[in-house]
Amino acid sequence: MRLRAMAKINLGLDILGKRDDGYHEVRMLMQTIQMYDLLDIRRKSSPGITLTTNLLYVPSDERNLVYKAAKLLMDEFDIQEGISMKLTKSIPVAAGMAGGSSDAAAAFVGVNKMFHLDLSEQELMERAVQIGADVPYCIMRGTALAEGIGEKLTRLPQLPKCYILVGKPAVNVSTKLAYENLDLQNMGAHPDIDGMISDIENGDLYTMVSRMGNVFEPGIIGKYPVIQEIKDLMEAHGALKAMMSGSGPTVFGIFDDKNKMKAAARVLRSSHLAKTVFATEVFNRKD
Repeated sequence: MRLRAMAKINLGLDILGKRDDGYHEVRMLMQTIQMYDLLDIRRKSSPGITLTTNLLYVPSDERNLVYKAAKLLMDEFDIQEGISMKLTKSIPVAAGMAGGSSDAAAAFVGVNKMFHLDLSEQELMERAVQIGADVPYCIMRGTALAEGIGEKLTRLPQLPKCYILVGKPAVNVSTKLAYENLDLQNMGAHPDIDGMISDIENGDLYTMVSRMGNVFEPGIIGKYPVIQEIKDLMEAHGALKAMMSGSGPTVFGIFDDKNKMKAAARVLRSSHLAKTVFATEVFNRKD
């Protein structure tokens, strides 16, 4: 069985405050894009889980979210057979694109299908939050509002047709570092999440894009100015807006024209500002 583990971008990311349990209360607009890792799963007669990856620095044991997700379901349902999994990474690691969370989501979906557990999407999502706050969304996919620590999800209508250019510089940003650089008292402008939802419901891409914002940006750009350089380059070459995704450092630009996006991708590649450049479009659920 082969599954696609799709990346996400944050169209809007707001932090409302810190909770008593140490987590932060968030309001985020999430969007799946057509950029993905591949997870191959096979049954094996001997018990246990084996995992291999195409990147030496990605763990292939209990530290990997794919392994954790598969083990959670197999332990709960007392599955005696084993599985071997092969993870082929294309989504950049530590990039603010939920690559690890999406890989775990694919493991949940794959084990559920392979062993005919017949769990609904909602039942999978309820288990997925034990692995990570973004994992339930990565099972749901599409356009959604995420609240709480990211686990309270509301499905939204799909985005109007647009194209996405992804540029990740040669730096990695941990979510922990992003929160440490966040000044909750002096955060400045908050993105207009409610306005963006209304724009999506009205099919108004241009007004929605004008309201986009990510409260992590100032702190992270202060440490890594190359993020601002990538944003400026994308907007100078036709992006309606460019913004950092999640806790960074990946930048995405939204374009209303495919040829403009392709031209901007060529310029970004030749600039060497970004280590990874990927031109794609959004993924919208059909249901």
